[in-house]
Amino acid sequence: MTSRNLTLPGTLRYQPRDLKEFFGHDNIIVPVAEVELATLDVLAEIGKMPAADYELLTPEVRDKVKEITTTEVEEWERKVTKHDIRALVQKINGVCPPRLARWIHIPLTSYDPLDTGRILAFVRAHNHVVQLKIAEVIGLFRDLILKYSDTVQIGRTHGQHALPITVGFWLACILSRLIFNARKMDEFSGGLVGKISGAVGAYNAQFCLGLIPEGESFEERVLAKVGLKPAPISSQILPPEPLAYYLFSCLMTAATLAQLGRDCRHLMRSEIAEVGEPFDKGQVGSSTMAHKRNPINFENLEGMYIRTKNEFGKVLDTLISEHQRDLVGSCVMRDFPIIIVNLTQQLDTLLRRKEDDPTPFLARLTVNSDALRKNLLQSAKVILAEPIYIALQMAGYEGDAHKLVNEQAMAICHQRDVFLIDAIGVIAEYDVKVSQALAAIPKELAVLFYSPEKYTGLAASKAVDIAFMADDYLR
Repeated sequence: MTSRNLTLPGTLRYQPRDLKEFFGHDNIIVPVAEVELATLDVLAEIGKMPAADYELLTPEVRDKVKEITTTEVEEWERKVTKHDIRALVQKINGVCPPRLARWIHIPLTSYDPLDTGRILAFVRAHNHVVQLKIAEVIGLFRDLILKYSDTVQIGRTHGQHALPITVGFWLACILSRLIFNARKMDEFSGGLVGKISGAVGAYNAQFCLGLIPEGESFEERVLAKVGLKPAPISSQILPPEPLAYYLFSCLMTAATLAQLGRDCRHLMRSEIAEVGEPFDKGQVGSSTMAHKRNPINFENLEGMYIRTKNEFGKVLDTLISEHQRDLVGSCVMRDFPIIIVNLTQQLDTLLRRKEDDPTPFLARLTVNSDALRKNLLQSAKVILAEPIYIALQMAGYEGDAHKLVNEQAMAICHQRDVFLIDAIGVIAEYDVKVSQALAAIPKELAVLFYSPEKYTGLAASKAVDIAFMADDYLR
């Protein structure tokens, strides 16, 4: 393997090692060759290939077939065949005894092994890499949420102070989306299918040459050997929807991770400083401004989503083909693994560990309690406008309490630097209706108006609920 070119599609800057087994350049052809081998097995099983020929398919020959690299095939394609799968067939022939070689690629068309092999790579990458990394990230989110479930934070809408929430609640909103998308990825990955249906998808060779056995079809037998089920119907190519929906679920997961990036970039601003990403020894924040601590990892989370979003446009471009197939989408589909590379890069960012510290990056996220308190207090005197106006209305105020707070009480707050409820008290001195409604508000509720940190509603309990949802997913 060390001599193989394992470069992943996309830019050389982003090369998650875990994916090289599946999408490393010289490994791309391996699952395609596996489909060719599975076809030989079925030809022998149904008695179409003589036993003496099949005996030549030894473990050593199988290994040689699976050792053929994409580079070898492409070189032969350029020099001789001008056709990728015919180049693969000839390369396989070169490592097989002649009596066995004559059975290679019978009764297949190019996209039987090519489309099916491509699907195999996506399924395996999901099962062995992506799903496991997502599960680990979900577990880290869960731990952070439980840790900060009741840590009060000012909630923001439109970039403005809105109402108090908790840090755990903020994170739980992201985790809930992540779990939803992770389940969709699992669902759509499980729905990926293959095809062994021939040149136009109508099983012409299989039917007319007597290659359809009783019981399981030839297609079902071949695909079962590589762990797939067949599409209900296909042309020369697979119907595009199963893979497109899986890749869309990957895109949606990338967007959820980008949401974390966007939030943390905002919360790391100098004037907010509620969270901070780990800053390692020797790390530099700027080539000239040595004081800076930039949110580079969170910026990368969002940037990778932008890359993935634009890559998904290529998937949409391959949803149509001319008749049973044309070659327009062939070169485009070679870029599809970039979506998995980008998503894995995002996950690796959150899971990155230092050489001297096994704690993942996400678990080392810092939450600044002093900044949380300071930011909450900035608006402490006015942010409880919601409960005040509702309480007045419920206490019998006959006017528009929202308008009262918005147009009169807020002006008094700014002029006198007092709590909003005190501004209502000023109005009550000359407005009998306000005075009566204010007096009717329960005393225990009136105390709340001076304690915005207590007006967090169900934020903490909802956060814990989502943490338990994470437990369900992980189980």
